[in-house]
Amino acid sequence: MQRLCAKQPMKRDQSTEEKIKAAAKKVFMTKGFDGCSVRDIAKEVGSNVALLNYYFRSKEKLFELIFEGAMSDFLQSMMAVFSSDLTLREKLELIIDQEFDFFMEHPELPMFILHSIQQKNVKIPMPREVVHSIANTGIFEQFEEAKKNGEVREISLRNTIILMMSNMHYPFMSKNLHKELHQIDDTQLKNDLLIHKTYVKEMIINYLFISNPKA
Repeated sequence: MQRLCAKQPMKRDQSTEEKIKAAAKKVFMTKGFDGCSVRDIAKEVGSNVALLNYYFRSKEKLFELIFEGAMSDFLQSMMAVFSSDLTLREKLELIIDQEFDFFMEHPELPMFILHSIQQKNVKIPMPREVVHSIANTGIFEQFEEAKKNGEVREISLRNTIILMMSNMHYPFMSKNLHKELHQIDDTQLKNDLLIHKTYVKEMIINYLFISNPKA
């Protein structure tokens, strides 16, 4: 009689791994890290907890991968704009357009990022190479030069980022509040956000850039 061989380790399957990551992203985006369990993710995949643990070891590890991927996608789009030969005004206008369009496709991302950075028991992996690359585009120097030339009002880059984030991120973070408050559906909310994008771009650009810069 032939002896049974020792049990071979399970072979990793790329498609299964991607399915788990896609399901985890959906669950994390809607429920946050603390609001979901590995069982919730397994249910979304249509699998079991053991399979998730085999591929990613823990919910924390899976969360770190999803967060890093979300942040990388977000920052890569900014880096492409900042690396271009456009004027500062054109870059900021394009960033506002792209960021709104990105959030229209991923409306849960702003809240996901906020919840993620508040986690105390999870190591948040910031894609430092991307952040470093953005700094190397020269956008910070271009901003300071525009202030020096009188093209942009005296405002710190940090406050400029706060100004932009508060007007572009909050509408998506508070979308359920607006739907309930104004009794509107997703279609109307989408239309309102598209209109809001034009208001935000006009308001921020007109505030930052001086109409008659000094010679």
